[in-house]
Amino acid sequence: MLGIRFIKAQPTVHLMHFRGGKLVREGAGQSFYYYAPLSTLVAVPLASQDRPFMLELVTADFQSVTVQGQVTYRIADPRRISAMMDFALAADGKYVSEDPQRLGERVALQVEVIVQQAVQSLGLKEALRASATIARTAEGQLAGQAEIEALGLEVLGVSVMAIKPTPDIARALEAQARESNLKAADDAVYLRRMSAVEKERAIRQNELDTDIAVEHKKRQIQETKMEAKAAAMRKDNELRTEQMAADVELETQRKAFVDEQARNSRTIAEAEAHRVSAVMQALEGADPRTIQALAATGMQPGQLIAQAFGGIAERAGSIGQFNMSPELLQSLMAVSRTGKAAS
Repeated sequence: MLGIRFIKAQPTVHLMHFRGGKLVREGAGQSFYYYAPLSTLVAVPLASQDRPFMLELVTADFQSVTVQGQVTYRIADPRRISAMMDFALAADGKYVSEDPQRLGERVALQVEVIVQQAVQSLGLKEALRASATIARTAEGQLAGQAEIEALGLEVLGVSVMAIKPTPDIARALEAQARESNLKAADDAVYLRRMSAVEKERAIRQNELDTDIAVEHKKRQIQETKMEAKAAAMRKDNELRTEQMAADVELETQRKAFVDEQARNSRTIAEAEAHRVSAVMQALEGADPRTIQALAATGMQPGQLIAQAFGGIAERAGSIGQFNMSPELLQSLMAVSRTGKAAS
């Protein structure tokens, strides 16, 4: 009533009260009464604002890509932006112009220019992998733009969420990546098989080396046994040679003994023959009866009786009759047995 009104601003809104073209009061979160016919209210939002953007750009190798991102900013100097853009409030509390809505478009336009320059300097594959780099570049360059500084804005951040090629190019890149992955898988299988072959070869080589070492050891053992056997054979031959030498020496000694014994026997025989010859020469002129008597010397009774009967037998032609009684024969036989028993 009577044009007097009350206004209360949020802490994130910088409220300025102009009256008669002069700034009466300002501040964040202000609340006061004012006379509407003579007052102008300017409300500058201080909270951060997000402005998404989506661009259709062309890379350095003439490939179309879609860049999707977002820029975050806030108004750092309310007086500066209020002098360049209209943030005045109408009687119903709404902005009298569209400048507050166009602020985000102006910021997005600056970001789009920077992003476009960054994408156009890269090839397709590089651009698809450079979202973080492009975002950092846009954030750094946007903060230094003259328009941003003139409006009193503070850039809080720029993010690039996605850089996508056209569907045909995406399928081609997917096929190329798939083929590359398949080739990498084939290479991995090949390398794994090669590694398995190399390991198998190493195992076989180790087994072969082991077999060679075992055969070498067996050959050494065999050679050692053969050397021991040869040494034993040499020792046996030496013993046999020594035994043969001993046998030869023994035979030699035996032969010498036999020869010596033969010579002794021959000497004895010669001596006996010489003795017999001397006896025979001595007995050549003697009476046979004398010789016979000498021969009977030392005989046994039986031998004497036999010799007596021999003499009777020699003169059987001159004896007419010879009688011997049984008693005489028994006595002679008794004498003969007595002589044998005594001997």
